[in-house]
Amino acid sequence: MAATIEKIMNEALGLPPALRAFVAEKLIESLDEPGQPLSTKWQEEIRRRCAEIDNCSGPLRDADSVFKNAYASLT
Repeated sequence: MAATIEKIMNEALGLPPALRAFVAEKLIESLDEPGQPLSTKWQEEIRRRCAEIDNCSGPLRDADSVFKNAYASLT
């Protein structure tokens, strides 16, 4: 399983930014319960974070370290 996850991550990280964003959005949506729309608070939080990224005003973390930490927490 770990090799499969690593392969998927490497392939996803090799995509152009717009496609990575699309994949990320779909993965996040898949975590929601079917038939349960996002709450207003989550929608506002998503918009706020997107605006911070667009305006280069929010804190960003290096993707490699984020994925490394996330992967380490799963194993």
